[in-house]
Amino acid sequence: MLAAGWAGAFPLVSGLGPHRSWGLCAAAGYLAAAVAVLVLPRRWARAGSVAVALLGAVLVPLLVLVVGGQGQSEVAVIERSGELLLRHGTPYLAEPRTVAEYTPYLPGMALFGLPRALFGTDGWPARVAGDARLWCAAAFLGCLVAAALPTRHRPGRPGATAALTAALRATVAATVIAARTGTLPGALPAVLPVAALVASPVVALPLCVSGVDLPLAGLCVLALALAGRARPVTAGWALALAGALKWTAWPAVAVVVALVAATTGRRAALRAAVTAVAGTAALVLPAALRSPGPLVQQVFAFPTGRGDLPTPAGSPLPGRLLADLGPVGWYAAVALLLLAGAAVARSLVSRPPLHTRAAADRLALGLALAFLLAPAGRFGYLALPALLLLLPRLCLLPGLPHLPGPGSSRPRRLPRPHAPQVVPAP
Repeated sequence: MLAAGWAGAFPLVSGLGPHRSWGLCAAAGYLAAAVAVLVLPRRWARAGSVAVALLGAVLVPLLVLVVGGQGQSEVAVIERSGELLLRHGTPYLAEPRTVAEYTPYLPGMALFGLPRALFGTDGWPARVAGDARLWCAAAFLGCLVAAALPTRHRPGRPGATAALTAALRATVAATVIAARTGTLPGALPAVLPVAALVASPVVALPLCVSGVDLPLAGLCVLALALAGRARPVTAGWALALAGALKWTAWPAVAVVVALVAATTGRRAALRAAVTAVAGTAALVLPAALRSPGPLVQQVFAFPTGRGDLPTPAGSPLPGRLLADLGPVGWYAAVALLLLAGAAVARSLVSRPPLHTRAAADRLALGLALAFLLAPAGRFGYLALPALLLLLPRLCLLPGLPHLPGPGSSRPRRLPRPHAPQVVPAP
């Protein structure tokens, strides 16, 4: 009911058409989900409620918005950047005249706009297949699946692809048995929390209206999961992909390096850092060398309120309120932002995270402080820290690993404590 009330407020208070459309559909979906809990048999109530919420808050509004060509400006920006990248080798216009012509993302984000450049907009099948939101959502869900799957291939055990196939077959078989016996599949309770999060307003709203931050969140969770499983190089590549989308992913490199150093060793942490930095540079530099000026102006100056045009990110957060006081307030906001970053960095050195959830919590804290203290920001940016807090607790991610020895590259098992010897009393 709380989600229904929150979604139902959008048609009344929001000035954005896509938000109002989502609010109408989602409010009805959440109300129907609440009714499903009351009318369905107890063993099916939770699963049925989540399915109804997914249908009403995600699938229906997404289809309506995609077919109708409605979406936040970010969708058009991503799709235009993909077309520019395909035609000119850079996603940035040389001389943008309006805010809508700015591309405040790094070149990797343009990849989600390539389907629109390839499929065009003639007919609803092309509009659906080329919509950037669907590809952002697919990347997000793919990262969650990859984060939950085992990453090591050992003799006699299936690899990730075989494990995924076996899991899908087992799910289908369990569903058929459940339909015959009237019991829930054994794997369903593990899927329900993630499905409920996707159906919640935290994910459903951005997925339907923009989707721009979902790949970033998914890649960060994947990198943390791989780091927790002692896969530093693969984690570095996930960070490289995230770092090529938005520069707000760059703090994740420090968190992952701290996690790998504390659990796998310093040499492994160095490999993760080198892979992340070199991979990001390899993905960003071609477009940066082709149009360095537009990249700096649109990606760094514009989002921080120092561009030629004012940024529309004007939510009354502490950093924005300080920046509105003038140049002195802007520098004060930046100073507070740097102090907060230094405090989080110091905590990574003094108390490094020892497992995936702790690392995700630290990254969420750092990003939340950054969004609150940045000279320009939106309340919607805080959805990313919220996802980083929730996703590692809902996915089957690695737990507490063993601590390494000093400078080692592999985790060292702690010695088992000896049982105390009982000395008979004299």
